[in-house]
Amino acid sequence: MDTQRLTLAVLTVVPLMVACGSGKADGGSGSVAVERPVTGVDWSVRDITVNGTTAAHGSPYLAFDAKTHKAGGRLGCNHVNATATVRAGHITLGRAMTTRMMCDASLMQTERALLGLFNHTVGYRVDHDTLTLTSANGMTVRAVVRR
Repeated sequence: MDTQRLTLAVLTVVPLMVACGSGKADGGSGSVAVERPVTGVDWSVRDITVNGTTAAHGSPYLAFDAKTHKAGGRLGCNHVNATATVRAGHITLGRAMTTRMMCDASLMQTERALLGLFNHTVGYRVDHDTLTLTSANGMTVRAVVRR
């Protein structure tokens, strides 16, 4: 009889524990938000803040691949590829390899700023569909899931 009660208790409690999970509540709506990973997503750069100035021109985007340890995307004008090692809260980016097109000055300004992320380790934070990258020199890049 005690074994049956223990089995019943386990069969009742375990599914409840699994259902609760470790997700974050989504603003009281009753749904559970799952934290988006930084890898496997194309991140559309919305703004770049350097020394208090915010800008991002063109349609720059970045993507990080955990399996191949690569980063790629578009910096505003040119495409970019580099090695990338993603660890909890940090991404180590290798030397950037880019195409060599010349574009409008505003696109080149965005590109120069984004190139500052490469060949360094940057911090990252994902909050729902927003990625924030922070470099050691204080530059901040905010990106959202590319649609």
